[in-house]
Amino acid sequence: MKRLLFLGVILAVFYCKAQQIYPLNTDYENIPAYSYIKDVNNYLSPFTGIYKAYYQGNEVTLYITKAEHKLKERIDKSYYMDALIVRYTVKNLSGIVLQDTQNNNNGDFYSIWSAPEEDAVVLYYPGTNCMVGWGKVYLFKKNSTQLSWDYRPNSMVLDQQNCPGNQDTKVYLPVTKDLIFTKQ
Repeated sequence: MKRLLFLGVILAVFYCKAQQIYPLNTDYENIPAYSYIKDVNNYLSPFTGIYKAYYQGNEVTLYITKAEHKLKERIDKSYYMDALIVRYTVKNLSGIVLQDTQNNNNGDFYSIWSAPEEDAVVLYYPGTNCMVGWGKVYLFKKNSTQLSWDYRPNSMVLDQQNCPGNQDTKVYLPVTKDLIFTKQ
């Protein structure tokens, strides 16, 4: 029995490779499949929390969490990464919910790049129905309680062929620059 266990350990050492870890902002194209892009300097954590802002008569609440070892599956390669995940609610001033993604597990709104020298992160926003509003959001850490928001949606022409039915094609997130969100 001891020989069998010893043989198993030897085989494991020779045939199993440890997962390779790379620092945040490493280009996924330059790493082996199933590697891990890790927030080794804990740069993302200060962005986490609940933040609110008011824009054009709506209250926007961001719920920002940090996901560790998140599997990112791409057509050309899969890998793991640490990322900020953003869920949000948008309410009008009467308290009516216009959009709520708190329980949305389809198509995360997540960080794709960070710029520590600018206290900033770049997030990919997949949009809502038929990818309406997809694009990038830039968050800049102003201080320990405030973030500055810059949302840059990409355009996409929608019609009945590529977005059938009566879909809501309104972008509820603030399409603006320098909107200040305050930590709650």
